[in-house]
Amino acid sequence: MRGIVYKSTGSWYIVKADNGRFYNSRIKGVFKIDDITSTNPLAVGDEVAIEPENDAEDTAMVREILPRRNYINRQSPSHKKQHQIVAANIDQSLLFATLKEPKTSQGFIDRFLVTCEAYHVPAILVFNKADLYKKKELEKFGDWSAIYEAIGYRVILMSLQKDEGVQSVKDLLQHKTTLISGHSGVGKSTFINHIFPEMKLKTQDVSGWSGKGLHTTTFAEMFDLPFGGSVIDTPGVREFGLVDISRQELSHYFPEMAKLIVQCQFNNCLHINEPGCAVKNAVAEGLIHEDRYVSYYNILESIEDKGY
Repeated sequence: MRGIVYKSTGSWYIVKADNGRFYNSRIKGVFKIDDITSTNPLAVGDEVAIEPENDAEDTAMVREILPRRNYINRQSPSHKKQHQIVAANIDQSLLFATLKEPKTSQGFIDRFLVTCEAYHVPAILVFNKADLYKKKELEKFGDWSAIYEAIGYRVILMSLQKDEGVQSVKDLLQHKTTLISGHSGVGKSTFINHIFPEMKLKTQDVSGWSGKGLHTTTFAEMFDLPFGGSVIDTPGVREFGLVDISRQELSHYFPEMAKLIVQCQFNNCLHINEPGCAVKNAVAEGLIHEDRYVSYYNILESIEDKGY
């Protein structure tokens, strides 16, 4: 029997089987997928083969993990040398950001976008809590939306309180599997319950079994949408540590830089001190925004030099 992982607590997994039933599932044996060393062998969104153990109690054993179309990976918050797969088999990601209560930094946004580019997941930026924004925040939103739209990202301003921009976000979710991420307090879960109040019951249905003593806050959870598609709600992240991205690769995941790389004088150009650098020339000419270049430099400095 096949199914999809809807929630993980690290030891137990809630799997929705193709018959529509949810099974509390455990892994049989040790799985190694794509040579990824991660803290979680299974992630929300993974397609698996399961074997029911006890039909009365809806328990099952995961026998196989099917090949992933894609996944989002980040540095494990508790083990800096290990990785955590946030979610797998996703069609798009929505990064919830706020310019007030709390403030989302541009560096955090850019790290998330780099990760999405690296794993081939289309990303959309949703600036939430617009009802709190005064002139200063609205001006910053205007500046940031201009930066990101110019390089191909969709940017939406949203207020749940005023019901502004909500329908635009809802339209994006239809018939797709969408990862929703962002800092704690930016309104991810509130958004889900606001748009789909019936899902409050669904949340209880899916996660009603206690799993006592297990920490569930570091893992994502998937919810089906009433009009088709699903969303993966992730716990709030303080930082988004990059993994498996070398210093040499980084500029490939900045779309405005990627198209200029071939014009650099040196094919191993890091776009810092090298002569004949097309990226630095573009920054000087205003073709690449200086803030994005600063983000690139800061991320580059944070990546350990492994001799690539």
